Amino acid sequence: MALFLLRRTIAGLLTLLALLTLSFFLLRAAPGGPLDRERSLPPQIEAAIAAQYHLDEPLWRQYLRYTADVLRGDLGPSFQYDGYRVIDLIAAGLPASLLLGALALLVAVPPGVVLGFAAAQRPGGWRDRIIALFSVAGVSVPNFVVAPLLVLVFAVSLAWLPAGGWRDGSGQDLVLPVIALALPQLAYVARLARAGMIEALAAPFMLTARAKGLPPRLLLWRHAWRPALLPVLSYLGPAAAGLMTGSVVVEQIFGIPGIGRHFVQGALNRDYTLVLGVVLLYGALIVVFNLLVDVLYGLLDPRLRPS
Repeated sequence: MALFLLRRTIAGLLTLLALLTLSFFLLRAAPGGPLDRERSLPPQIEAAIAAQYHLDEPLWRQYLRYTADVLRGDLGPSFQYDGYRVIDLIAAGLPASLLLGALALLVAVPPGVVLGFAAAQRPGGWRDRIIALFSVAGVSVPNFVVAPLLVLVFAVSLAWLPAGGWRDGSGQDLVLPVIALALPQLAYVARLARAGMIEALAAPFMLTARAKGLPPRLLLWRHAWRPALLPVLSYLGPAAAGLMTGSVVVEQIFGIPGIGRHFVQGALNRDYTLVLGVVLLYGALIVVFNLLVDVLYGLLDPRLRPS
């Protein structure tokens, strides 16, 4: 296990380096730059600002400088927010995004697994059809449609919940954004859990268990649920990272001060360091969550335990 973790850690670090390199040069290749808003300044002042942020250096030197800073834990200064470091902006927005993402996972995963397992008991039956219809609707309708509908119904028409804002980050402020984030994930989890359970129930070892006379309830809870969860775990690695680094649409609609809004503003204003910082955070979370998924694989199925 220790050797496996070491190999995966090294692979994850190399993946992050490749992500940093690709993102760095793609950002520089995009039209515009962080100093476009300073075009009205005299050339001397503009040149001084470029020198302050090392934008006057050759591109390869900028890349090496930024990579060395990242290795020291410094994500650099923000070009858009004067006087702020990128790591400070991420630290300020990350708690809200992590809270929303964690709550959305809690709301989505357990009900999604239950619905998927229930649908798999009788494929093609009325229960399976209803759950499949819900899953298709949840997957097909995007967040930017679900979130305004929730606001229209529960905030405007019924006046049960606030339409947005982030007064204290608790209670009623969280209900609508969490639901908007959780509904598509619940639908995906339900579909994957259904497919995993159908495959598990058709496995040869399940046929042997049936031949021994085990009742369906014992077949499900003693033998089938572990392999049936494997597709769900595979999906949850990147899904959890995406949810916990903030949903751009949901944060914009509900006025939540998460890092998703920083990412959008950074991309629009060519704030290279801010965009790269959020991208690296997202990549690091994917690496960590995928590592956890690999460990959970071994707990659910001994055949998949790393050696």
